[in-house]
Amino acid sequence: MKTFWIIVAALCGATALVTTVQQNYENAFLAAAIGAVAWFLSCRVQLREKLRSMDDRDEEDTNL
Repeated sequence: MKTFWIIVAALCGATALVTTVQQNYENAFLAAAIGAVAWFLSCRVQLREKLRSMDDRDEEDTNL
């Protein structure tokens, strides 16, 4: 899922760049905002996976 959000963020960034060159600033802002949200979602997914692995390690340590 993390890869999906990174791809969405990259595509939105490219779209924002193209629309900025075309001087369509409203659409560029919208694409950049959606790209930023997608990037934050990828960070959230990555952090959630890391926390799960840390919880699993903690459970293994307490079971010993």
